[in-house]
Amino acid sequence: MPRSLADTRAAEQACPIAPVVDLVFSRWTTPILWTLHTHGVQRFVELHRNIGTITPKVLTQRLRQMERDGLVLRTYHPEVPPRVEYEISDLGRSLAPLFASLADWSAEHLPEVERARRAFDGAEHPATTG
Repeated sequence: MPRSLADTRAAEQACPIAPVVDLVFSRWTTPILWTLHTHGVQRFVELHRNIGTITPKVLTQRLRQMERDGLVLRTYHPEVPPRVEYEISDLGRSLAPLFASLADWSAEHLPEVERARRAFDGAEHPATTG
């Protein structure tokens, strides 16, 4: 469901990075950008194969949205049969330092998150009402 302008502005006031999180960290955007950044220009079938678990319909929808947002470039080659290629744009590539920082954070802190989860799941917690 599309957000209203008022909802978007309220989210920006509550957290100025909320629009970026919505844009970049939606369900499939990050794996698509990561794959295009890592493997370079790819046809739809290659991209689908490299991501793995995404359905063709969802991949098509996400690529269209990412093209609209300026994160992905789509090149149509009028051949027989037609060929379409996707690549990460300069704008999408500008997110690489953010992804690198997140990868570093993951390597350093995910084991700690796992330990915290195991401790939490193994402890008894009083019922809370909310």
